Amino acid sequence: METQDMEAARRWLADQGVSRVPDGWVSAEAPGTLLTAGQVAQSWAGDVFAEAGDVFAEDLEAADQVRLAFGLLDLLGEYWVTCEIRFADQGPEGPLPADVLWDGYRRRLEADGNAEPLTYSLWVDWFEDRGTAATAFAEVLGNDIDRVVAERSEPLLRRARRVLECSGPVPWQVKAPVYLVAAREPALRAALFHGLRASYHDVHGDLEPFAALALLDRLELPPDTRHLAELRHVLACGHKNHYRSPDAWEEALRSAAAGYSDST
Repeated sequence: METQDMEAARRWLADQGVSRVPDGWVSAEAPGTLLTAGQVAQSWAGDVFAEAGDVFAEDLEAADQVRLAFGLLDLLGEYWVTCEIRFADQGPEGPLPADVLWDGYRRRLEADGNAEPLTYSLWVDWFEDRGTAATAFAEVLGNDIDRVVAERSEPLLRRARRVLECSGPVPWQVKAPVYLVAAREPALRAALFHGLRASYHDVHGDLEPFAALALLDRLELPPDTRHLAELRHVLACGHKNHYRSPDAWEEALRSAAAGYSDST
C-alpha cells in the first residue's frame, strides 16, 4: 500500500527526472537505460540531504529530509538509503532530528512486511558502532520495552522481535536490562534466544557468559531447540565470543552429539 511518505518520494524522484517503468526505473538523462532500485538509491538518495540551497534540497527542512529519505526507503526497499540517512546524521550538518529519525525506524519495524534493510542497518551500522549502539538500541526498543511487554500488541512485539534478533553487537551492559524484561514475555523468547546466540557468534557480539547463561535458563525453551545445548555449553565454560575461542563451538557440538547418543 502506498504511504504518504512513499508518494512524496515518488514525486521528488519525478522532479529529478526519475520515474518507474514496468521493469525498473529510468532517468530523463538516459531514458534508454533501465535502472534497478539499487542504482536509483546509490545515485539519488544522498541528494535528499544535499546542502541547503542546492536544487535537490530546496525548501526542505531537516525533518522533511528525513521523512523523504524514509519514503525512498519504502519505495525502493534498498539498504543504501539507510546508509545515506546515517551519513547525514553523523556528517557535518548532523545530527538529524532524533525524534523524526527514530520514529521512522520504529514505525517501519512495527509494520508488516520486509524490514531487512532496517534490521541490517541497525545491526552493521548503528549497533556495531560503540559510539551509537546505546542510543540506537534505546530508541528502537530499550526506552519502551516495559510498554511492549505490558501492551503486547502485535506491532510492538514485531518491532521487539526484530530488534532483539539483530542486537548481538550491542554492549551487554546496555542490552541486559532490556533482555531481562523481554524474557517475561513468551512471545519474545525465541527472538531473545536468537539475540543471545548472535551475541556469542557475531564478530562484534558482546555478552557476559554467566549472566547470559542465567538468562538463557529463564527462557524455558524446548530442550530440542536448535543450538540450545551448544550455547549453554560454551556459556557454562565461560566463553564470551566465538571468535575469541574458535574451537569452543566445535567442542560444544561434539558434547551435544555425545549427549544425544547417550540418551538414545
